[in-house]
Amino acid sequence: MTENEKEEQRRKTDEYNASQIQVLEGLEAVRKRPGMYIGSTSVQGLHHLVWEIIDNGIDEALAGFADTIHVTVEKDNSITIVDNGRGIPTDIQEKTGKPALETVFTILHAGGKFGGGGYKVSGGLHGVGASVVNALSTELDVTVTRDGKKYYMDFKRGHVNTKMKFVGDDDPDNHGTKVHFLPDPDIFTETTTYNIKTLTERIRELAFLNKGLKISLRDNRPEEPTYEEFHYEGGIKHYVEYIDSEKTPLFEEPIYVEGMENDISVEVALQYTDDYHSEMRTFTNNIHTIEGGTHEEGFKRALTRVINDYARKNNLLKEKDDNLTGPDVREGLTAVISVKHPDPQFEGQTKTKLGNSDARTATDHIFSEHFAKFLFENPTLGKQIVEKGALASRVRAAAKRAREVTRKKSGLEISNLPGKLANNTSRDPEISELFIVEGDSAGGSAKQGRSRLTQAILPIRGKILNVQKATMDKILANEEIRSMFTAMGTGFGNDFDIEKVHYHKLIIMTDADVDGAHIQTLLLTLIYNYMRPLIDAGYVYIAQPPLYRLQQGKMIRYIANDDELEQWKAQLPASPKPSISRYKGLGEMDAEQLWDTTMNPDNRRLQRVEAKDAAQAAEIFDMLMGNKVEPRRKFIEENATFVENLDI
Repeated sequence: MTENEKEEQRRKTDEYNASQIQVLEGLEAVRKRPGMYIGSTSVQGLHHLVWEIIDNGIDEALAGFADTIHVTVEKDNSITIVDNGRGIPTDIQEKTGKPALETVFTILHAGGKFGGGGYKVSGGLHGVGASVVNALSTELDVTVTRDGKKYYMDFKRGHVNTKMKFVGDDDPDNHGTKVHFLPDPDIFTETTTYNIKTLTERIRELAFLNKGLKISLRDNRPEEPTYEEFHYEGGIKHYVEYIDSEKTPLFEEPIYVEGMENDISVEVALQYTDDYHSEMRTFTNNIHTIEGGTHEEGFKRALTRVINDYARKNNLLKEKDDNLTGPDVREGLTAVISVKHPDPQFEGQTKTKLGNSDARTATDHIFSEHFAKFLFENPTLGKQIVEKGALASRVRAAAKRAREVTRKKSGLEISNLPGKLANNTSRDPEISELFIVEGDSAGGSAKQGRSRLTQAILPIRGKILNVQKATMDKILANEEIRSMFTAMGTGFGNDFDIEKVHYHKLIIMTDADVDGAHIQTLLLTLIYNYMRPLIDAGYVYIAQPPLYRLQQGKMIRYIANDDELEQWKAQLPASPKPSISRYKGLGEMDAEQLWDTTMNPDNRRLQRVEAKDAAQAAEIFDMLMGNKVEPRRKFIEENATFVENLDI
């Protein structure tokens, strides 16, 4: 860094002071209603504490003052996060009369991200920041280095324990903030144990989304601590390569576009593969906008328009040919769209859908301008992209004809439901459930044991088609898939209409073995790709049949998993000797047992499927079904606990 650059940085550090810390309200409510501030007090809420502190470091990086963040999980499940930003201001904040550092950690919504002075763009969905992490931790300490000085302060359950104190001089070139906190078990009653996989995935994602930023993750809990560093100079371009690592791309390097319009920064990276489905991940200020939004709409609109314009100008589409549709030009596409917006408005069921109309316009303008130029300069690739879309168009037309024939033959009409469906008597979708059951024998038990008023049973035989690798006409030729589409009543793909749904619960019920997991993954992949609104509406579930039956004398217990079994064994008296039997499949249970353990709404366990679960299932499936042996071997090694008790 030159002396001039150092001087400019010092000037901006001086400007980032207590006057830029804006105060909105106090902390009292946070401990009473933590869910309002971090979403929940479950394992997701626990991890949200880490995201909040990391977001502060990323805000410094976005403003150009930080390039490194270190995250450490300590032996006691406390967290240490260090960034090399400017350091939180330590001068007196005018409104509170307290040091800005204390204000940031004790007053809700006090921070540089509210009001214009501190940050133009800020990460984080809740934006609740340091004070909420402090309120929900038994203890928190913070060390700030700035202006050649080091300061320290610590707190207990949100209250000041040690007032801010000067602890020594430091090198004027050193700067940054170190936060260490221990989550409060009185708040996080479910667990205070951090999941290293969850931390790794999000930290990797954040490193992709902020090119050049280095984020490290250290776990001090194992005997041999683990350490990983994430640093991607190519940013989301490398993200697309990472997503496509098990696929065959049409061209080597992803297309990358970036630009700025009306203070909105837009980045897009995309690549086409030989797959039949598309994968788009959209982000706003580093938040994964799972439900999409205006930036996604702007991108889709621009992509379709530019490809059609290019195809017409270069005679790749004849006059008599229809324009390629959105789904045509997106077939086999992997894209990451990341916008940074000064004032994002989130909407939708989970507040993960971007609502700003100016983001649509900015994404459309920036992407279309750069993408049109790219196609013009790379005619061979341009032709490949158009030809892939044209092939998708022809297949779509063939599938439409097949669909119409299918409708006429055995129908996607309500009046002509699949022959093997044992339907329920109620016609009220709100109380109706469809169980998709693996195998005829289990299907028979389920039909006998069910509540006929509310529960319908659809047995499926053999393997479902892998929709990741199949065209629409092949998908429609598959009897099992057609039965499911028909039974749900919604249609699929572009014709999907959730208003026509027959059941508000679609429950996947498979054996607890490798085949069952395989079928479950295939079904989730199918629903994610062709009936996605069912997942978004919260209508898709996975049944949790018990793994064990434990009997001691007259006492019978059905046990869900190995951990629960160990807990029960530890509690049982020594005699009489308990008998433990392991269920290998649903077919081993009679109708009454299946009802008691897995289907009775009063005592069954269901896992609701979220979009991220289904997306992960699709990714895992890509890898397990892919041509590359090494990633498959690595996955099986890393997930050995998942397969060790299963019938392989």
